[in-house]
Amino acid sequence: MSVRQRKLRTTENEEEIDNELASRQKKTASQPGRKYFTVMMVLGVLFLGYIAIANDLKPIRIGSKAIDTLAFSFNLQKPFYVVVIDAGSTGSRVLAFSFHESILNGNLILDDELFSEIKPGLSSFADTPRDAANSLTTLLNKAKTVIPQSEWPRTLLTMKATAGLRLLPEHKANNILEECRKLFQTSGFQVAKNSISIMEGTDEGIFSWFTVNFLLDRFNSLSSQTTVAALDLGGGSTQVTFQPDSVQAKKLEKHVYSINVFNHNMSLYTHSYLGMGLMAARKAILTYNVNTENTDSKLPIEIHSECINPIVSTEWSYGGRNYIVKGPINGTYKLVKTQNFAGGDENKPVVRFSECLKIIEKYVSTLTEKPIGLKDHEIYAFSYYFERATEVALIDPFLGGVVQLSAFLKQATETCDYPNTDQPFMCLDLTFIYILLKDGFGLEPNTKLYLYKKINGHELSWALGAAFNVLQNGL
Repeated sequence: MSVRQRKLRTTENEEEIDNELASRQKKTASQPGRKYFTVMMVLGVLFLGYIAIANDLKPIRIGSKAIDTLAFSFNLQKPFYVVVIDAGSTGSRVLAFSFHESILNGNLILDDELFSEIKPGLSSFADTPRDAANSLTTLLNKAKTVIPQSEWPRTLLTMKATAGLRLLPEHKANNILEECRKLFQTSGFQVAKNSISIMEGTDEGIFSWFTVNFLLDRFNSLSSQTTVAALDLGGGSTQVTFQPDSVQAKKLEKHVYSINVFNHNMSLYTHSYLGMGLMAARKAILTYNVNTENTDSKLPIEIHSECINPIVSTEWSYGGRNYIVKGPINGTYKLVKTQNFAGGDENKPVVRFSECLKIIEKYVSTLTEKPIGLKDHEIYAFSYYFERATEVALIDPFLGGVVQLSAFLKQATETCDYPNTDQPFMCLDLTFIYILLKDGFGLEPNTKLYLYKKINGHELSWALGAAFNVLQNGL
C-alpha cells in the first residue's frame, strides 16, 4: 500500500512549537504572566456567572472558545498570518488567514480570512510567463491591506498551482513558476525556495477535506462516521476524499494514505481525477469526434456539438486555444405550449438530450478506480458543484443548501429544452455533473449533496488546510 504521511496538526503545549513558529507569534518573557492574569480574570468571570445563575439571573455560557476570545480581545495574544495563493486552472485566488494560539491548549485558532479572485488562470499565460506573474500583483496587494506592514517579514507566503499548470508542457509550467518566484521575492512576505510549486492532486484532496471538517468542527472523535466526504470540482480536475471504514480501506488501498490530524493517526482515501474537472470535461465533450490536432493554434476552431442548442454560436477559450462553439448543423426543434393568451404551440430549438447524454456517458466511462463506498458518507460538494447549482436556482447562492442528486438531472433536462444564449453550456455542464456523480462515483439519484461555498463565513477550499500544513511543517 502506498502510504504518505501528512501532518495537519496543532501543538498541545509550548515545548512542541518550533523556534520559527514561536518567533512568528512574537512570544515574550512576559507572556506567562499575562496568561496567569488572564486565567485568573476568566475564573473571576466564571465565578460571577455562577452567582448570576444561582440567583436566577440571565444565564451565561462561557466555554473554552469564549475564554480564548476574551484573552484575544484584551490583546494578550498577537495574531499571526499566512497568505496562500490558489493558482487554479480558471482563475487565481488569494486567501490571507489570521490565527492565534489558544491559551488553554496551544491549538491554532482561525480568526479571520480575506478572499479575493481574479481571472483568467496562470495557464492562460503559457507563452508569456511574466504576464502570468504580474497578474498576481493585485492579489498580493489585497493581502497587504489586511496584514500590518510590520508583520509582512514574518508572514508565510505560499502558492500552489493545480490542474491548469499540471496540464501544460513541463517547460512552460516551470517558466511561469520561476517568474512567480521572482515576484514573490520582492513582495515583502516570507518566501522559501519550495513555497511555490505545482500541488499534487493528493494534497489538494486532503487539504480540502481538512478544511471542510475543520470548519464543521468534525474532528472531535475523528471516526469515519463523524467526518464528512469532500468533493471538489475544479476546472481541470476533481478530487474525492473521505475517511473509509476498514472494509472500504482494503478495496481502495491504492489511494489510502496515513495522515496525522491533531495528533491522531488516521487513514484517508483521496483520488484526484485529472481531466474530469468541469472545463477539461467540457472541452473533451465539445470536441468529441472533432480533430483539433493539426489546426493553427492562433485561429479559433469552429466546432458543432450535440450538447449545444442549435441557435447558439459563442466563443470559448480553454488551455490556450480559442473555439467558436455552435449547436449541431441539423438541429432539432420541439413543439411547446406558449404562455401567451392566444395559446397554441411554438417550435423551439432544443438539445437532443439523448444524443448529448451518450457522449457524456462515454467520456465519464473512461474514469477508472471508482471511489467505492462514497455514497455511504455524508457528502459536501463545492467549487463548480456549488456554482452551477446556484446558477439554476437549485440552492440559495448565499446560504447554500442540500439537494438530491436527481435534482441535477431534472434541471439538466429542463435546461436542455430551453434556448438560453446567456448560459450556452449549462445543459452540458449539468448533465456532466449528474453523470460524473452517478456513473463515475457511484452515487444514487436520492443521494443527498450538501452544497456550500462557505461555512461560518470561511471559504471551502484546500487553502485553509494548506495554511495549517505550512504553519506546522514549514514552507
